[in-house]
Amino acid sequence: MKMNLTTLAVLGIVLLLVLMFLGMNIGLSMLLVGFIGYGLAVNWKAAIGVFQTVPYVQAASYSMTVVPLFIMMGNFAFASGMSENLYSAAYKWMGRISGGLACATVAACAAFGAICGSTNATTATMGIVSIPQMRKYGYSDKLSCGAVAVGGGLGVMIPPSSCFIVYGIISEQSIGRLFAAGILPGIMLAVLIIIMIVLQVKRNPSLAPRGESYSMKEKLVSLAKCWDVIILFVGTFYVMFSGIFTINEAAAAGCLLSLIIFIAKKKFTLKSFAKVMWDSVKTTSMTYLIVIGAMVFGSFLSITQLPMKLASTIDGWDVSKYLILVVIILVYLVLGCFMDALPMVMLTVPIFLPIVTGLGFDPIWFGVIIIVVMMMGFITPPVGMNCYVLSGIVRDIPLSTIFAGSVPYLLALFIGALLLIAFPQIALIIPNALYG
Repeated sequence: MKMNLTTLAVLGIVLLLVLMFLGMNIGLSMLLVGFIGYGLAVNWKAAIGVFQTVPYVQAASYSMTVVPLFIMMGNFAFASGMSENLYSAAYKWMGRISGGLACATVAACAAFGAICGSTNATTATMGIVSIPQMRKYGYSDKLSCGAVAVGGGLGVMIPPSSCFIVYGIISEQSIGRLFAAGILPGIMLAVLIIIMIVLQVKRNPSLAPRGESYSMKEKLVSLAKCWDVIILFVGTFYVMFSGIFTINEAAAAGCLLSLIIFIAKKKFTLKSFAKVMWDSVKTTSMTYLIVIGAMVFGSFLSITQLPMKLASTIDGWDVSKYLILVVIILVYLVLGCFMDALPMVMLTVPIFLPIVTGLGFDPIWFGVIIIVVMMMGFITPPVGMNCYVLSGIVRDIPLSTIFAGSVPYLLALFIGALLLIAFPQIALIIPNALYG
């Protein structure tokens, strides 16, 4: 006698969570549970058929080519050393305000995230560049580490973002629209984080001394030294959002442009080039495995009709759709304390997206909301990934200090989420203007 499909789906989700918490590879966990679940739900021949077709279809998909290209672009940007001049420029423009070095760090994280797209790389790079400087000028370890940890998360909001790419593939939404939707919210969150830094320093001036001031000429010269960042950012996103290139072609152009800059800055050696390529292969392989695993697991969930049943059940509740949205956001917030961003997208989007769209919310807007909640997870114990990355960079600062320094910024991110819920056009105005 076959098990009830809804029960089977719930057991599959529980087993998947158990395997992930035991440390099994995320992609392999979803592949295994999806395969076994599909076999039990239908038959083993059908499960083998899914196992044969899904990996090839995903790996051969044209839309997936954007993943390795943007990853490679970010790795070339990282290896070319763009962060030093970027941080110097941010400090010259913002160093005079209260907590100016920390504010400059957040601004530099936002700018570097716009060409890197990786929260890990942004956190690690800015941690290496900024933490020694902030300690040199007498900044509190809590303030400086918190600013880097939360600022590093901006890399997943400001395009190009690997999370937006994967969300777009899973939800079948335009990656270009998602990239455009992340621009204003990314800037808004950076401003809210900077405001939080200023408020903390105003309340307790011992956290950070006021920095020195610079002339307008010095500020403009510092911007000129960031020519590589400006060329890469403007060049890549102009051809993408203007419609001259498709998203894939823009990714290829950005990758080529970052390679040219890498060579022009005399950073190119066979060893450094090989490292960039190897790092790109590893990250791409991990992303592809997670996407393939998620698709197999999603096929299993679809055959059980759990997402559709959940959507139908919730649609019948006599409560505000905003209350349901808050519950979904709380689930993401709890999962973000234990899971990395990509697996969380893969696991939850097939379940929650039908519910959200059934309630009348825009799927592009929902993707932005998910990213904001993920940013909270990056700095929330026990798994706050950015805090652990930073702990590996500044080994003499306790992990507890890094987490304690990150906590105040949860309020800034929460306010950002509330503003996006109250005013969805913050996320939608640019993609609607560009794409109609």
